[in-house]
Amino acid sequence: MIKIKTPEEIELMRESALIVSKTLGMLASEIKPGVNALFLDKLAEEFIREQGAEPGFLGMYDFPNTLNMSPNAQVVHGIPTSEPLKDGDIISVDCGSFKNGYYGDHAYTFEVGEVAPETKKLLQVTKESLYVGIREFKVGNRVGDVGYAVQNYCENHGYGVVRELVGHGLGKKLHEDPEMPNYGRRGRGKKFMEGLVVAIEPMINMGTKNIKQLKDGWTILTADGQPSAHFEHNVAIVNGKPELLSTFQYIYKALGIESDEEDDFHQKKVQL
Repeated sequence: MIKIKTPEEIELMRESALIVSKTLGMLASEIKPGVNALFLDKLAEEFIREQGAEPGFLGMYDFPNTLNMSPNAQVVHGIPTSEPLKDGDIISVDCGSFKNGYYGDHAYTFEVGEVAPETKKLLQVTKESLYVGIREFKVGNRVGDVGYAVQNYCENHGYGVVRELVGHGLGKKLHEDPEMPNYGRRGRGKKFMEGLVVAIEPMINMGTKNIKQLKDGWTILTADGQPSAHFEHNVAIVNGKPELLSTFQYIYKALGIESDEEDDFHQKKVQL
């Protein structure tokens, strides 16, 4: 059942989402060759707790860590390890927080050192597809409109769109209705209403759309071993239009990147 949020609830959710945004921004300057994911995971847990929140993923469905960290051919749900990151790697960092009874859930795929041009292109297109999808998240549209927009954009670039893993509603539970696939048909699926809050998260593969799971019961890999990218925002419908509750601006500030890609979706100025 879809749970519509009041304006007051949306503000509480914005706080949780921005804690994740700040955590990813803190990690951005730490992600470099030679650093290992377990170290980054420890930093993230400490930082989230310093914000008066709890790590949203730690212990969820018995997950053992604060971050899902998925390098290279790992799509999502990677478990942090002590293996050092290498120059040319990419790594998806998916992070959750829980504060005031509500979850934030937000992800970014980082470059480690000098990344191959074709991999940079995968990251660029995947991130662009996130905003293409968000534009369709508005009153009167349906789940299929967002999925179609993401799928069409990525497949037109020759990439594989993962089917088995989807975005989701967000609130007092980490995963609420509706499911938000990154594929679909326009005009199909549940209709969007004022006050709906979701996590939109394209998971896009350089090659095949097919995936497989490791024996750890968590880690999802591309079936052909090619890289995968993952970007995620928390979005509310406010005054009929999509409004970002999360932001990549903390990441961009840490990395010295100028970007105005979020300007259309922030009704409130993010204080960096």
